Amino acid sequence: MDELRPRPANSHALTPVGFLDRAATVYGDCHSIIYNNISYTWSQTRRRCLQLASSLSSIGLNKGHVVSILAPNIPALYELHFAVPMAGAILNTLNTRLDARTISLLLCHAETKLLFVDPMSVSLVNEAISLFPSSTRPPLLVLITDDDELLPQQPSPTIHFYDTYEGLLEKGDPAFNWIRPKNDFDPIVLNYTSGTTSSPKGVVHCHRGLFIVTLDSLVDWSFPKQPVFLWTLPMFHSNGWSYPWGMAAVGGTNICLRKFDATTIYGLIKKYGVTHMCGAPVVLNMLSNSPTNMEPLKNPVHIITAGAPPPATILSRTESLGFVVGHGYGLTETGGIVVSCAWKRQWNLFPATERAKLKARQGVRTVGMTEVDVVDPVTGMSVKRDGLTQGEVVLRGGCIMLGYLKDPVATVKCMTENGWFCTGDVGVMHRDGYLEIKDRSKDVIISGGENLSSVEVESVLYTFPDINEAAVVARPDEFWGETPCAFVTLKEACCKIPTEKEIIEYCRGRLPHYMVPKTVVVKEELPKTSTGKIQKAVLRDIAKAMGSSRASRM
Repeated sequence: MDELRPRPANSHALTPVGFLDRAATVYGDCHSIIYNNISYTWSQTRRRCLQLASSLSSIGLNKGHVVSILAPNIPALYELHFAVPMAGAILNTLNTRLDARTISLLLCHAETKLLFVDPMSVSLVNEAISLFPSSTRPPLLVLITDDDELLPQQPSPTIHFYDTYEGLLEKGDPAFNWIRPKNDFDPIVLNYTSGTTSSPKGVVHCHRGLFIVTLDSLVDWSFPKQPVFLWTLPMFHSNGWSYPWGMAAVGGTNICLRKFDATTIYGLIKKYGVTHMCGAPVVLNMLSNSPTNMEPLKNPVHIITAGAPPPATILSRTESLGFVVGHGYGLTETGGIVVSCAWKRQWNLFPATERAKLKARQGVRTVGMTEVDVVDPVTGMSVKRDGLTQGEVVLRGGCIMLGYLKDPVATVKCMTENGWFCTGDVGVMHRDGYLEIKDRSKDVIISGGENLSSVEVESVLYTFPDINEAAVVARPDEFWGETPCAFVTLKEACCKIPTEKEIIEYCRGRLPHYMVPKTVVVKEELPKTSTGKIQKAVLRDIAKAMGSSRASRM
């Protein structure tokens, strides 16, 4: 068989962009996008994307050029996931909650050639462009128009826009022969990390990797054909965990929205018959704590949560309302979810509290991943599968990033010679082979020489009846080095504000004494990233500024 080799017919480059062609053929007359009073079919979406790709190509954008977009979950952001790579360029979705200085730095670092700007971000971009070095040429700007009457009136821009989104689209050729990648390792997206990472890195993914993780996600979560998908997960965050391309593969309906709260989510579920959605645990907490929407759903809604270990209490409350919660784990560097808590039938026989504890674990590798392990950071050897011995979570598989843009040192540091991607997350492996994340390495609190998991302390705090959200960070301590400092918000229905002593005593009855918070700070709101992750880096700074806690030998 040695004479049988790869040939053009069997080695065509893989790309998730091609899912759109099939969707237009199979689901052509079915809804692809719904946003306020706007709706498109899959045939219309394909035509619009081809026209936009044609226009991008005609103004000189091609292979290796970066096209950025600063917008919330509106149709333009969805369409650009196809149109930009169809022109051969690289898509860069920017976080709408970043400040002007950071936006300016990222645009310069990416060497963005063209930037699509949402009307609500015009002032932000105006300021960002003004911060460009004099030697750096700013990108062409295209304004995305929006007919949403509820948008506040924005001041007239002082920057020049090359065109509007619809204007650029109308100039394109709907018969454009889109540019397929010659090699499936060609870059398709550039994503900047966020959340707990203090210095964002430019993660570059290839067509092959996102093709793999897209199909992998659909298989692992058993997506049916033509689901109704509510975009509560920002598409600018790791490309919406690959679901923009995934919804094309299964002909789903994308319900787009600028912003949401619990009332909006419940209203859209009822109006459109939403079947699937994604979000960080903060979204689950929002849904399960809404005082005006506590009736169980008429039909189950599948919700995938990831991004931070969800407390078992929140999982249990959310499922009691009729949501079917799936839990997984991934990073910007993996392009989507690559570990999921694959459910076993016999677990359905367990009490609700035990089921929630099992579901709070991240789980096992998805079918598209090669291997997942927890290793000793010093020896590199696998830790004991006892659910107690902690180590670093490492991954290998076809959807791991190509590397960090212009940062070979960081790329080599996290991608080892023996083929592992080192995540920086601390976890344990249980006897049944299921992974459980304990913390980010930087969030582990070292108190009196003992490593304690902030996540475990938070899980107990979430069971306190009046606590809505909780985050635990290290506070300097003269005797112990560090002690746990808890920042909490309270539920709206809370009648009596609990004292710091009451919360500490509650934890003392449920945790080893060295894990009990020595400080509790009640706040109106906890700082969060655009994806709902609590910004522990901000809270660590606050705790550090509080100075050393009282010397305690408890």
